[in-house]
Amino acid sequence: MFIIHSMTDVTIGITLIVFFTIWIATRKLPFYAAGSFVQEVFTSRKFAFHFIGLVAILFINKLEQKVAGTMHFKNDFTPSIYSLEGDFVAGFQHLFMNNALSTITIFIYVMIFPSLMIASVFIYSYQKNYKMFYAVCYAIMFNYLIAIPFYLFFSVSEVWSFRPDVQALMLHAFPTFETAYRPTSGLTNCFPSLHTSISVSMAFLAMKSKNKFWGRFTLISCVCIIFSIFYLGIHWLTDMSAGLVLGIVAARLGIRISEGRAWISSVFNLNKNRDFSKQTLD
Repeated sequence: MFIIHSMTDVTIGITLIVFFTIWIATRKLPFYAAGSFVQEVFTSRKFAFHFIGLVAILFINKLEQKVAGTMHFKNDFTPSIYSLEGDFVAGFQHLFMNNALSTITIFIYVMIFPSLMIASVFIYSYQKNYKMFYAVCYAIMFNYLIAIPFYLFFSVSEVWSFRPDVQALMLHAFPTFETAYRPTSGLTNCFPSLHTSISVSMAFLAMKSKNKFWGRFTLISCVCIIFSIFYLGIHWLTDMSAGLVLGIVAARLGIRISEGRAWISSVFNLNKNRDFSKQTLD
């Protein structure tokens, strides 16, 4: 059985996934994509500002964990969620329970999910698809900015921690999950499901990018991630539903804003060496 021992194992796994997905999506060794990305950061202030904004929102999400820990008055809406949907997650988990599937879903939840965001940034920057790169940045920002207030003031616990009939399957292949990975995701940060919303946003944008492999890969990954959040006993059906809506809205907003900014750039002759007119979105 595949065992994740630490965040070092997680980092190595994510790196390998990103490496091979970029290689297949661009048909070039990822070193070219990395070089192109670094060049963009140092030659385009607009590109650099968007990347800095992306890093900043991830930092804010990390800060939310500390702020939430200092809040003594938090409303717990978990009983309300349970009364609304009952034992859906418990039934789902018991229906598919299998040791091999547990390992696969843990791999998907922990490693595939962040790989979608990282690979998207490198693929679009390498392909000079600036609209999609900016759309990804905006979509991720919107996902976090909308979700964080809910995490602070609308506390919903993970299913396994609330229902004794739901197992914490994550510990089967990642025994140090609570000490190693937990600091990146609070136990009560359930509604909406960011695993759902961000994977939906990445798939939505990838389907618009006209990169067939990347569109199919992100779509299949999105479906598998949604399956994993139920199977592992982490999210409620309500969390997933809210995440689905958030992911689509964030992606659509990201596209609209990126299109508008590209038009403004062309009108004012910014980034003259880039022909935005050739970058189309369906």
